[in-house]
Amino acid sequence: MPRIGITPAAADQIKTVLSERGEGLGLRVTVKPSGCSGYSYVLDFADSVTDDDNVFEEHDVKVIVDNEALGVLDGTEVDYVKEGLNRFFKFNNPNVKDECGCGESFSV
Repeated sequence: MPRIGITPAAADQIKTVLSERGEGLGLRVTVKPSGCSGYSYVLDFADSVTDDDNVFEEHDVKVIVDNEALGVLDGTEVDYVKEGLNRFFKFNNPNVKDECGCGESFSV
């Protein structure tokens, strides 16, 4: 069974951005062809869920992934990290075989 994990830090950040926005069901994560390695992550708010979506819920938040992206994202853990002054969602994706030098894209 496919799975997307959500860390407590990511859940807290998702709750914060949804609260600031005032609406939304959760965080939509997908991938698009991009960069020198193949794919990049795309984040957006999810305001609805379709029949093509998979909903993963943990720590009282939802991450929504469509069927097309699920093959690339299956097993991924969504985290939120702070590195120095930078704060960002990080994807611990076991399917990644290689990443480009700039860290913007990956291949599976």
